Amino acid sequence: MSDSNIVLDMKGICKTFPGVIALSAVDFQLKKGEIHTLMGENGAGKSTLIKVLTGVYQIDDGKIILDGKEIRITSTGAAQKHGISTVYQEVNLCSNLTVAENIYIGREPMKRGAIDWDTINKNAKKLLEDRLNLRIDVKKLLSSYSVAIQQLVAIARAVDISRGILILDEPTSSLDSNEVKELFKAMRKLKDEGMSIVFVTHFLDQVYQISDRITVLRNGKFIGTYEAAKLSRMDLISKMVGKELNNIESISKKSRETSFKLIEGNFVKTLKLGKRGTIEPFDIDIKQGEILGFAGLLGSGRTETAKVIFGIDKSDHGTINIRGKEYSYIYPLKAIQEGFGFCPEDRKVEGIIGELSIRENIILALQSSMGIFKYLPMKKQQEISEKYVQLLKIVTPSIERRIDNLSGGNQQKVILARWLATNPQLLILDEPTRGIDVGAKSEIMKLVMKLASGGMTIIFISSELQEMVRCCDRVLILRDRVIIRELIGEEIQESAIMKTIADGGISYGQN
Repeated sequence: MSDSNIVLDMKGICKTFPGVIALSAVDFQLKKGEIHTLMGENGAGKSTLIKVLTGVYQIDDGKIILDGKEIRITSTGAAQKHGISTVYQEVNLCSNLTVAENIYIGREPMKRGAIDWDTINKNAKKLLEDRLNLRIDVKKLLSSYSVAIQQLVAIARAVDISRGILILDEPTSSLDSNEVKELFKAMRKLKDEGMSIVFVTHFLDQVYQISDRITVLRNGKFIGTYEAAKLSRMDLISKMVGKELNNIESISKKSRETSFKLIEGNFVKTLKLGKRGTIEPFDIDIKQGEILGFAGLLGSGRTETAKVIFGIDKSDHGTINIRGKEYSYIYPLKAIQEGFGFCPEDRKVEGIIGELSIRENIILALQSSMGIFKYLPMKKQQEISEKYVQLLKIVTPSIERRIDNLSGGNQQKVILARWLATNPQLLILDEPTRGIDVGAKSEIMKLVMKLASGGMTIIFISSELQEMVRCCDRVLILRDRVIIRELIGEEIQESAIMKTIADGGISYGQN
């Protein structure tokens, strides 16, 4: 395609927040009638770039050129007026309204001062059939249809508003494989009609099924734009994580020194445990005293697997066996009572309670496990909090200080303290070193090794492959919501993890 086919040209886009450079001189070009995938790991800048394009954020520097003319996108309404529409991961429609009402809400055609329902229903039916090959009863409530149909309805609304640019932000995250195929059919049809589509996903297989071109961002910077057919999976992963394969081949596993011998037999065993639309059924045997790593790109299913094991996400099939006791599912309180702990990936949203003190945050899980009728005395709360503040070297003048006044590293240590106070036998650590300084990272990694050496079982999730190599006894590699390979001992190397993610393999635990 020639330059005359460029409909959107974002040049040198910069966006900063207090203390954070979210985008640094990022370029992005979109051509007419193409599906262009935006790739990058957590913190790469994808969401910020999308929000700049849709008017949620205003750029600090750079240019946005649409159809050859420089524009300023000052609001989401302004983006829509420029013909830019977005469909987000979560369907943002009204389930208590009909399909037709959802498509035209806020834009209802009028007749003699009243809403023209006949025209709405007729136009909605035509829009779905002509643009998306979808034939459904548009007079039925949206809630009566599957998530996949609801997603297509959201796309139909966006297409009807758009004049050429459609942004699909993680539209397949809640869809099964057959539903994804139907969505891709609709996307290809829109592309053939001249629609330009920006596609955001973490599923590697889907990227190569649907993309014409791929733009990679990393740490808020533009890495490059590539034709999908000419970019290997290995090269794509290398560009996303910032490491070339030939630079990591020589790195070997550093064995963990431990005085603790793994106890024979399974502490936790899952059989076909899973949740539709979240993680495919998986079989895992977890031994006491091991550090079991979950590796994979963002969106591969690492966190989803951990949340099903802990019961944050309720499994809808399979079983979990804990010390010989079998459950069809568990829930967080039961998990805590069984000796599980969970340090979440997003400490600010899912971990800390900012308005509470360090002491209150530390004793939270322990108090929950005891129940509301057995209050933990203040003296005991203080003793526990002081113990872990000293043990983890949490920098604070007082345990009564609000936790949101601490640094990121110290907040992470408080969350660790919360679960250590419950004396867990299985501790799930989801990105425990993300967003903290090097010194705090080192302290947390040493603590992880020490806990496992003392007999605690650790599930360790990290995007830092060196951390996986350094501390894990076993690593399960996930891709597109499926566990595809197990690495043990000396097999655990960065090159092996990256190659497996790129090439795929036979699903772990499957016959």
